[in-house]
Amino acid sequence: MIVYDPFWRTLKLRGSSSYQLIHKHGYSSHTLFRMRHNLGISTALIDDLCELLDCKVEDILEYVPESKTKKLP
Repeated sequence: MIVYDPFWRTLKLRGSSSYQLIHKHGYSSHTLFRMRHNLGISTALIDDLCELLDCKVEDILEYVPESKTKKLP
């Protein structure tokens, strides 16, 4: 499963916010919703975010095996 936890940390480290991404840079709130819920986004968007935040792909997303994301009963 791809998770975007690194993105939120990177965003904070760069002194930016989701508000700025939407209102200053023109990203859609739906895109940020998808990232908050670990849903898929395009590689073009990942490329744009890396350029905007001056970071690497691993600063945006990480792969976590499904077995580690599921909670045991």
